[in-house]
Amino acid sequence: QVQLVESGGGLVQAGGSLKLSCAGSGRTFSNYAMGWFRQAPGKEREFVAAISWIATITRYADSVKGRCTISRDNNKNTVFLQMNSLKPEDTAVYYCVADDRIAAVVSGTSDYWGQGTQVTVSS
Repeated sequence: QVQLVESGGGLVQAGGSLKLSCAGSGRTFSNYAMGWFRQAPGKEREFVAAISWIATITRYADSVKGRCTISRDNNKNTVFLQMNSLKPEDTAVYYCVADDRIAAVVSGTSDYWGQGTQVTVSS
């Protein structure tokens, strides 16, 4: 089992920045591809970003490309999502996900999900 705990969400004005963190525990964190999904009120959950287990591969949704950067620190069992130039449409609950295959992370079929952290962007 892998346990994932997100942090770093909050309220920010449009144009601002936030950095989300996801701390993993349980099985060897560095063996897993990691990623972020988000779900806005009344909308389906959508892919945001993913990173392979040794950070050689990253993937981003078109809606965040150029504004968000995913990174990881395997020594600290943590994955990050730096979000810049935030827009009101970025408002959502952000979920950390983990899987041994990056394809599963991108497709939303990951085995492991965190509880989520709320990001609210005011206009």
